[in-house]
Order: sequence, then structure tokens, then C-alpha cells
Amino acid sequence: MSAIGTFLILTFAVTWALWAVVLRVASAAPAPSHIPPLLALGGPVFLVGVFAPGLVAVALTALDEGRPAVVALLRRIVRWRVGLQFYAFALLLMPLTKLAVAVLYRGLTGSWPHFGETHPLVLVVATVLSTLGQAGEEVGWRGYLLPRLTQRAGLGLASLIVGGIWALWHLPLFIMPGADTNGQSFPLYALQITAYSVALAWLYWRTGGSLLLTMFMHAALNNMKDLVPSGGVHGLGPFTLEATLVFRLTVLVLWIVAAVLLVRMRGEHARIAQPSIL
Repeated sequence: MSAIGTFLILTFAVTWALWAVVLRVASAAPAPSHIPPLLALGGPVFLVGVFAPGLVAVALTALDEGRPAVVALLRRIVRWRVGLQFYAFALLLMPLTKLAVAVLYRGLTGSWPHFGETHPLVLVVATVLSTLGQAGEEVGWRGYLLPRLTQRAGLGLASLIVGGIWALWHLPLFIMPGADTNGQSFPLYALQITAYSVALAWLYWRTGGSLLLTMFMHAALNNMKDLVPSGGVHGLGPFTLEATLVFRLTVLVLWIVAAVLLVRMRGEHARIAQPSIL
């Protein structure tokens, strides 16, 4: 079996098995309404599942290539010497997307959408503080999977494939009590996260393989997305195509950005997969 196949099977098996335990516990003994079930009942188990992509990536790298390759992989977590414009891109893509969505919403409906109540400065601080916590996913998705797929399919197509896989990996969270994606449309979420995957791949390529920057951008996604909350349509199941206008406009704006970046990545096949970067 290929390294890619082994990585995907192990990652999905570990994550989904652990999240199934969380879902079973949460369903059997619901937590008080003011405490998210994921935190009250299965927090540690849930977090191990979140870190599975990175843990599997490190384990496979150690088995296949040895300790020096693991060190090289993890060293990219502290690769911070990149242009300030890349930090700005990582931090501002999601808030600027949401501001564009608000303007479009205003133009289409004549009124402003609901804005989040958390002060933007607090969101920036939360983004910085939660950056290292994104290593569990980014070491796996961008550090391990993306370079190997790029060798085979080119950077643009690889970014789309990683996005689809990344979205599918989140599927249990659409039925799990306490998850912020519960009640949202999974198909539209998959489109959104795939567009974001393109932006992350572009950033990874342009920063010479900096996982720190993709972790920072991932943290910005998690913390800034509710500047203008997309919301969900509850009670219709995860595979509904029903969604709020804000949700649909967010997908549209992100895909406009992704389309531009895909054009810029055209023809890139092996650069991010060279040994000097791996």
C-alpha cells in the first residue's frame, strides 16, 4: 500500500473511532446545557482524534524515513522567517472574506447581517494563542499529505484533493452534540473548506513549506469565521443543501479567491516536494 493510502486509512480510523466514543458518551449522558458535551464528557478523547493526522504523519515518517526526516518535518513548525505579507494573508483572509460577505448581503437584502459580538482584538489574540494547537492537523494535511499528492497531481489539484479529504474527515462533527458545525450543510461546508485548502496550499508553497504559517491561518479560520456567523439550518440533517445566505456568500467569496490562487499555482508539480523542503 502507498504511503498516502496508509496515512489516510490510519488517520480516519483513529479519528473516527475516538470521535465515535465521544458521540456515544455524549448521547448516553448529555451534559448540562451550559457545558459543551465535547468538553464536559469526551474532551481529552476528542482532542486525541483531532491530533491524529499529525501523529500518524510523524509515525509513518519515522518508520519510512527515520529520525532525521521527523526532525525535518517538525522543524517546519517553527519556520517563521517569511515575509510579513504572508502573515497578513494568513490572518486577514477570513475576516476580509466575512466583511465582503457582509457588504454583499447588504446589497442583496438591504440590511446588514448579524455580526459576532466578540471584539476583533480578542479574536486576534485567540488566533495567536491557538496557533500551536493546529499542529495536530497541519503536520498531517499540509506537512505530509500535500507534498506527496503534489508530486503526483500538481499543486493545484493536490490542494483540491486535500481539501476534499480534510472536509470528509470532519463529517462526524456534523452529528456530534456540542460541535459548532452541528446543523450546518456538510456539502456546502465541504466546498468552503476545499476553497480554504487551496489558500493554505498556496501559502505553504510561497513560504517554502512553513507549517507555522498554515497553522496560523488555520487558527484564523477557526477564530475569525464568526465575525459574521454563517449559522446553520437545524433539523434537516448534515446532507441538506439548505443554508443561510451568509453561508452561501462565504462559499462564493472563498471560491473567487481560490480560483485566482489556482491559476497562480498552475504548473507547480514538484517544488514543495523537494527533499530540501521535506
